[in-house]
Amino acid sequence: MHGHWTKGLEQTALGCHSFDGRDCAFGMACKEYPVMLENAARDTAVNLARELAGDDGFRAALADLIAFPTDASNPDAPLQDYLSHVAQGFAAMGFTTEGFRADGHPFLLISRIEGDDRPTILGYAHGDTVPGMAGRWAEGRDPWVLSVDATAGRWYGRGIADNKGQMLVNMTAMQAVIAARGSLGFNAHILIEMGEEIGSPGLRKLCEKLKSRLKADLLIASDGPRIDAMTPTLFLGARGGASFRLTLRRRTGGRHSGNFGGALKNPALELAHALASITDVQGALQVKGWLPETIPDAARNALAGLTPAGGEVDADWGAVGLTPAERIHSWNSAEILAFSAGDIAHPVNAIPDMAEALVQLRYVPGIDDDDLGAALRAHLDAHGHGDVIMTELGPRFRASATPVDHPSVGFAAASLARTHGAPPVVLPSLGGSLPNDIFTEVLGIPTIWVPHSYPGCSQHAPDEHLPSALFPQATGLMAGLYWDLGTASTSALGLG
Repeated sequence: MHGHWTKGLEQTALGCHSFDGRDCAFGMACKEYPVMLENAARDTAVNLARELAGDDGFRAALADLIAFPTDASNPDAPLQDYLSHVAQGFAAMGFTTEGFRADGHPFLLISRIEGDDRPTILGYAHGDTVPGMAGRWAEGRDPWVLSVDATAGRWYGRGIADNKGQMLVNMTAMQAVIAARGSLGFNAHILIEMGEEIGSPGLRKLCEKLKSRLKADLLIASDGPRIDAMTPTLFLGARGGASFRLTLRRRTGGRHSGNFGGALKNPALELAHALASITDVQGALQVKGWLPETIPDAARNALAGLTPAGGEVDADWGAVGLTPAERIHSWNSAEILAFSAGDIAHPVNAIPDMAEALVQLRYVPGIDDDDLGAALRAHLDAHGHGDVIMTELGPRFRASATPVDHPSVGFAAASLARTHGAPPVVLPSLGGSLPNDIFTEVLGIPTIWVPHSYPGCSQHAPDEHLPSALFPQATGLMAGLYWDLGTASTSALGLG
């Protein structure tokens, strides 16, 4: 991995962007053509980033990261070893690194300070993953070994999309900018955690402890999916996620379904009715206190004409009057993640003694999320389901997002459009959940996420993968964005 990081830095930077009149590599006097020189220097960084991401060294570095079986649910996972490995890579690029622990979980803080007059950008990534699910991958793939399918143009491995590959893209883009410019042009802090998949334990506490050290103007980070595989995308926050276990027990042991059927309460049927009351027959939420009042006009305009989730949506499902994109990125939804009664694998002629279900709410900013449990309790009671026991499960990610019309959003979108040749898609919120609220609430900074994955990547499932063509494209986009941040003032970002 470390050879990959030093390779780009060994390449000759332009070295002539000081506009001192020297002839530059493009055969022109810098003093006479400062704008052309700036464009050429930016293009050099972007092209170098693409070259590095298409190099064998990038693939080797990614293989090294995937080889760490960083399953966050495994107490013996080599989480600290992974962070030590990443720290060496950043150190080779001229960053300082420092490890921390909070709530028993390891973190890594990476920094590069270039001047008090420069903007400070906070980055974030997580190196933990869900379980590898060995034995369930197609063609006998090992989840902890990078596998290449050249015919399909796909690279496979646990964490390649969520989130090791995305982190590597951003590292490589920074490397290219440093090589082309001789500096980043801005101050950078990058915080890497190893528990995002289990609710980010310790992250809030650590950010509170390091608040002064993590002081930044803007978060630029990468996680989650794009709108599709090759369309550059920004999202500005994340829906919150709250989960509740509903339990209804009527007795100990089942009762004969013939001898008691029709005269004995069936908790499976009762709980099914309770669950059905949470939405209408089209899946639209019916719980008071679980719905936002409206969708801001700026968010609605940003989502106009978009097809979300790779097109795998049911247009007639969910809140009436909203498009599928609005339902996912600017509205709330409830899902039944699991429902259990009896033994479906070995059913018997008996009325079950109990039933359980797991309900999950995904929600956008604009509701009182301190009272989500109370709202569900009141709803169940009002519909005659007071016997259902409700338990809120944690930890919870809270909903948070930067407004679509914030100047920093326009800045980032313009940068990606300049590199890509077409505007990116801007989503008000990721449909899923991230610890975005910690950055907006604890650190008080606007957040912009530039994802390098796509809806069909099979994250959290066997055969997690990314298209090989995505890596150079995404790395070039990030190099352009980092370059532009290095020339920007805080006022240009709407932060001054």
